[in-house]
Amino acid sequence: MRKRLGWFIAGGLLVAALLAGVVSSFASSSPDGLDAAAREGCTFDADDNITGGTCMAQQEQDHQLKDSPLADYGIRGIDNEFLSTGLSGVLGVAVTFAIGGGVFWLVRRRGNDQDKSDATSGVTGA
Repeated sequence: MRKRLGWFIAGGLLVAALLAGVVSSFASSSPDGLDAAAREGCTFDADDNITGGTCMAQQEQDHQLKDSPLADYGIRGIDNEFLSTGLSGVLGVAVTFAIGGGVFWLVRRRGNDQDKSDATSGVTGA
């Protein structure tokens, strides 16, 4: 059973990494519905920078992490846009898997410890 679960998890991780690394590069760069709604009421210059008006996107600019290593769905320092986007997607999958796997591992360990203490004390569940 464990071997089949391991193959299943590895296969799922591989599919997620392929989707994040390859398919993400073909995503539309046009704003989606949420982004378009956040930009309503603003005025923009030729470079798509907000120059006036009142909209939610103005507040968003104050909270962006433009200098972070993974800003704008890419990795800073890699000039090839396809490679940069793909690697940031794969990195995102790996980090998400690591955090999620760590949380599940901790919960499972805690549950096993609780089951062992219940068994030694003679407590039965309802």
